Amino acid sequence: MTSASRSRPAFYALDSGGWRDYVTLLHPPYTLWHLSYVAIGASLAPGLQAHRLVWGLLAFFLAMGVGAHALDELNGRPLRTRIPAGVLIAVAIVSIGAATAIGVGAAIAWTLWLVPFVVFGAFIAAAYTLELVGGRFHGDLWFALAWGAFPVLTAYVGASGTLRAEALLAALFAALLSAAQRRLSTQVRNIRRRVSAISGSLVYNDGSVEAIDERTLLATPEAALRALSVSVVALAAALVVLRLS
Repeated sequence: MTSASRSRPAFYALDSGGWRDYVTLLHPPYTLWHLSYVAIGASLAPGLQAHRLVWGLLAFFLAMGVGAHALDELNGRPLRTRIPAGVLIAVAIVSIGAATAIGVGAAIAWTLWLVPFVVFGAFIAAAYTLELVGGRFHGDLWFALAWGAFPVLTAYVGASGTLRAEALLAALFAALLSAAQRRLSTQVRNIRRRVSAISGSLVYNDGSVEAIDERTLLATPEAALRALSVSVVALAAALVVLRLS
């Protein structure tokens, strides 16, 4: 791990400036990861219809992939982009507003059971990322619920109009996996964004010594995050192909 790569705020971050900042803003592997929960939830529902899945993916991409990440960047610049604050605010308002409009339209067209999910989604997108109410909605539990269980349950209800045991079990899977993601990503984030120097060594039982540096501390959790993001996307794709084939 070179000092140049560690200076980046995330392993997926591009060099700062221009269009690259907007790509980085999307947190591509994490956005795809959590959109996969939408696909998994919808795929578990009986009688899956492709257009409901597409609308669900679009709504969550706008609210979570774009809007929530824009607010997150506004709150402290964790990705160190050069996107103006006014642009971030506008992007967040438009994208979360559009996602909410899709949710309201889906509730009217498909099932009113979506209404509480739409309300919660609009609220948590801002409350989590901006750490509102003293940060009470910003923590491991809320991340697991909002970025894991919530997409699964919302997609299932949108596709089926009801909730059943398989949806709850899938939501538990997504919540636990998201909790693991947050633990790993928090470790990586703290090293990349808050640590200015790393020194020391590991002494093994056989007497061998290994220096502790950026590569040692970042390689394993980042490799795990990459593998998990790809595996969840692959699982979601498999379920969609199975249901729509």
